[in-house]
Amino acid sequence: MGNKIVGDNHSAYLVGEIGINHNADMEIVKKLIDLAAIAGLDAVKFQKRTPDLAVPKDQRDVMRDTPWGKMKYIDYRYKMEFGESEYAEIDEYSKSKKIAWFASVWDEEAVTFLEKFSTPAYKIPSASLTDHELLHAAKKTGKVVILSTGMSNMEQIKAAVNLLGMEKLILMQSTSTYPAAMDELNLRVVPAFREMFKCPIGYSGHEFEVTPSVCAVALGANMIERHITLDRNMWGSDQKASLDPADLIRLVKEIRAAELALGDGVKKVYESEMPAMKRLRRK
Repeated sequence: MGNKIVGDNHSAYLVGEIGINHNADMEIVKKLIDLAAIAGLDAVKFQKRTPDLAVPKDQRDVMRDTPWGKMKYIDYRYKMEFGESEYAEIDEYSKSKKIAWFASVWDEEAVTFLEKFSTPAYKIPSASLTDHELLHAAKKTGKVVILSTGMSNMEQIKAAVNLLGMEKLILMQSTSTYPAAMDELNLRVVPAFREMFKCPIGYSGHEFEVTPSVCAVALGANMIERHITLDRNMWGSDQKASLDPADLIRLVKEIRAAELALGDGVKKVYESEMPAMKRLRRK
């Protein structure tokens, strides 16, 4: 992805999901990009949808409380969407901070829109795993496709993988609850996916804690994606399931420490052990 390799024998690729936590405010966007860069993430991710295509018809006229007052859900979704000028600003600002960006796509028009930018990948959200037209549109671009597998069974996952192929695929274990309960994260799916599919495997977490993401890396995850926020008390449905600045910095530190501690799996005697061996070994 871009100038970094995602896979075994490489550091886990770390993604900060800004998603809709920006509340349509470019100043919040820039602060979140700053946070991601300072923490040492490899990329930030947004969400791009065409509301008329992505919002179910029975939800469009439902009234919702929003930062701009009570309004129809479809109007709120349009309010939250960035256009070409905003994404051009995101692109320029991310480059200035030397961090990659890409987006989840919720419909084919979103793919066409984002083709205006040189992003390294497209993310297919869990809700769209069964949307084969969207999968085909993302595959046609020739870019890496990252596929989240929340709310999906193995039959649906295999059908999506068969359509996408595994040459440019990253498959993510995920549980689509916000926040997700610890006993429903099912991290052992990571090594199970590694056995089943010959592509990089990742973990997209929606829990409060940092530890599960570190465990996922120990189990072989090549990519970690976590929602990020400036403050969990900000308005928005994803804020509570996001990592605040302190937890994000701790996440990166612990993942990189875990990678060092995992080593290469080859048993050896370290030079640092020699004094103790000479002092303590009798035979």
